Parts: sequence; structure tokens; C-alpha cells
Amino acid sequence: MKTHISKKLSGIITAMFLFQISISEAQNSNKSIEKNKGMKAVITRYEVKKENQEKFQKAISDYVNASLLEENNIMSEAYFEQENQSVIWLFERWTNENMFDTFRNSEKAKSVKTLIKTTLVKPEKVIYVKDLEPISKQEWRRTSKTEDKQLTIMLFVDAKKGTEENFMKVYHKAMPEFRSEPGVVTYQLSQFIDDNSQFVTFEKFRSNDAFQYHLNFPPIQPVIDYLNTSIKKQPFQDGIHNLIEFAPLTRE
Repeated sequence: MKTHISKKLSGIITAMFLFQISISEAQNSNKSIEKNKGMKAVITRYEVKKENQEKFQKAISDYVNASLLEENNIMSEAYFEQENQSVIWLFERWTNENMFDTFRNSEKAKSVKTLIKTTLVKPEKVIYVKDLEPISKQEWRRTSKTEDKQLTIMLFVDAKKGTEENFMKVYHKAMPEFRSEPGVVTYQLSQFIDDNSQFVTFEKFRSNDAFQYHLNFPPIQPVIDYLNTSIKKQPFQDGIHNLIEFAPLTRE
């Protein structure tokens, strides 16, 4: 009898301990998100001349790897488009604008700044965004596994005037469900700083199967309904970009 009670008590204590750890992790994540409220989020598009692609990718890779070592960097990743490898996208998040500007003007960014002058088809496009469903630095740096066949999707959404709030509400409700999918690594919705009717999603999946699961996941239907009825130009699929990561390529 005593042994039974002792085991039961031990189980209760263990459960309470694990519960406390869970609460602590959630609190730490919330603190990190709170700390990142002044975050600078930037997406930069480069279209590179064919003969300079390898050289430019190397410079961007060095930039990404160097930025990730900075304490004030939250995330840095670089991709080229699956359909057009001359188009490169650089995604960055820093704790604040000053840290972003400091790094962009540092020696570590010099190679990219130099190449921009001669290797691009047209000037780079810089998009400043605000994350609508913030996540912590730890969550941003979650990676795919070595055995995964990562698939990354970026979707630009140009909402009809007056429907922006509805779009954000639909996504706000669906986001916890999306992030709970076993095949999702990262999922974020951001809004353009200079145009509140424009949005962009960043969706990283472990595989194409995980992406197909997502497309058939019931919580996505209100999002699809919105995209089919409330954006300026149809079909919404024209705003989808399939991206291939080339830096930092970190895996679990």
C-alpha cells in the first residue's frame, strides 16, 4: 500500500515538475517575443546577371553566416527562386533598426555592397515588414532535419482596400493551428510597413508531403476563401514563390 502511494506521489511530483518546465519555456518565449517588438524585419530581392550568380551567392552566404553570429541578429536566410535562380531573396530580422544599419554598413557586408554596383540586372528591392504573429529568436532559428526535403513558400498578398482587417483576423485564428502541424518548421505572416494592404507569408515545410497536408488541413479553408475573393488580382497563386535555401543551410 505504501509503495503504491509512494509511486503515485512520485508520478504527481514528476507531472508537476514537467508542467513547471513547460510554463517556464512558454514564459521565456513570451519574454523573447516582447523583447523583439522593436525588431527590424527586412526582405531584399536581388536579380543577378547570369555570369555573376555564383559569385553573388557566395557573397550573400558569407553575409548570412556572419550576421547569424551577431548577438542582435534574430534570423538571416537566403534563397533563390526555383523557377529563376537569378532572383535571390534575403530575409533578415534584427533586434532594432540601428543594429541592422550598423551591420549593413560594416566590413562584413562590404563584399555584397561592392557586387551590387556591377552584378545586378536592376537595383535591389528592399521591403520593410512588420510581423503580425511574432515568434521568438529561438523559434525563428528552428531548422529542418537533415533527412527532410525542405520546401519553402513565400506568398505575396495584395488585399482589396477595406478587407485588410478581415485577412488578419482569419490568419490570426488559423496561425496556431498551422504552427501545430507536424510538418511545419516556420510560419509567419507579415505586413508591408509602407502599404498596409500588402502582406507576405513565409512558410517552411519539412517536405512536399507536409505542404500537401497543409493545403488539405481544414483550418486553411477560410484563408483560401479570402484569397479567392478579396485580393486585387486573381489567381492568388500568381503571388506564390517557391524558394530554395542556399544559406545558412543549417540542419538538425
